[in-house]
Amino acid sequence: MLLPVGDDNSDRTITPYVNYLLIAANILIFIFLQGGGNNLFFTYAFSTVPAEIITGNDFVTASQIYFDPHTGQKFELPGLQPTPVSVYFTLITSMFMHGGWAHLGGNMLYLWIFGDNIENRLGHGRYLVFYLVCGIIASLSHVFSTLLLNHSSLVPSLGASGAISGALGGYLLLFPTRKVRAILLWYMISVPALLALGLWIVFQVISGMGILGGDDSGGVAYAAHIGGFVAGFLLIKCFDPVKAKVKSDPFIRRFR
Repeated sequence: MLLPVGDDNSDRTITPYVNYLLIAANILIFIFLQGGGNNLFFTYAFSTVPAEIITGNDFVTASQIYFDPHTGQKFELPGLQPTPVSVYFTLITSMFMHGGWAHLGGNMLYLWIFGDNIENRLGHGRYLVFYLVCGIIASLSHVFSTLLLNHSSLVPSLGASGAISGALGGYLLLFPTRKVRAILLWYMISVPALLALGLWIVFQVISGMGILGGDDSGGVAYAAHIGGFVAGFLLIKCFDPVKAKVKSDPFIRRFR
């Protein structure tokens, strides 16, 4: 599997302040509000719960005792906590929270590499709206896939993966031939974005098919990844000011 570590930023004309702020917000929320993953009460209050989105009701459940067959230890996990805001607002709050350091690190790596290029193309404001819209659509994809597949609708979901997947979908459409530096085994190679991100979405689809077959795939919300990617791929041109300029300028249209 390819691990992207960087890309070509030689055409950057603006400082990607929004991308930096998004990365900072994810990190700070995980450390100070989620307690590095230990504050489960906060996490279970602001995560997206499919049953809450479908019904509009806030669900509170009792704590449960879990037994780890590998260590032989018993531990208590808190149930769903009261959400002090509208449950629909969790479609946004959940995209700034993570399940662990590895989850956070992987997401921020992809956002750092690919998000700045999208912001450079769209501009600060358009990029922020595009990111949030893709994240909301990704969360809704997970919610409705949970309903359609008859999975537990009380399992909370969280993470920036869906919104970042939207950025990847937009990147693939706008910059398919841009060189991406990636690690393959122990070697650093340079590949076009079409290959690097194409392999990524193929992996998401294959993993999502495991869910269709009844495998919960470790609780990973692959439907959110796929939904966010498709949303970004389809919506990026609606936010692209370069396309808008070409359409509105008759001189540019004449010599396209």
